[in-house]
Amino acid sequence: MIHTDETTKEAVKTLEGLISILEDGKLGYTNAAEHVENPAMKTDFLEYARERALFIVELQDEINKLGKSTDTSGGGPLGALHRTWIDIKSSFTGGDTEAIINACITGEEAAIEKYKTALEENHLEHNQVSVVSKQLNSIQNTLSQIKMRAN
Repeated sequence: MIHTDETTKEAVKTLEGLISILEDGKLGYTNAAEHVENPAMKTDFLEYARERALFIVELQDEINKLGKSTDTSGGGPLGALHRTWIDIKSSFTGGDTEAIINACITGEEAAIEKYKTALEENHLEHNQVSVVSKQLNSIQNTLSQIKMRAN
């Protein structure tokens, strides 16, 4: 792909969109860990939150390589996905493990959709596609693990 201001801008926008859903996931899993009773699940949720934090750093690195700043301390438009995790948080307050698991499944499915869309839009360079694909694969594995707990 030829570097133009337009392609760089599209790539940055795509990566920032993924960062925002990763932020949501990190927050969601941290909240889930606080509200679930089962110590093994608590450990898993904290591990998923930590993984999301690592993914955020990887994507910020990719944005930096494009010569763009990733100082998004003001936060981007999180929109509907953020509301998903807010809804999830309200289901946590009851400490209902099943509700927490279902909320995490919903959050991960939303993340997977966003990742697939990012790859389909074809705004990313080869190395970015590689990073995003690896993260998508990991999120899909996490979703499978969570779904196994739901049964």
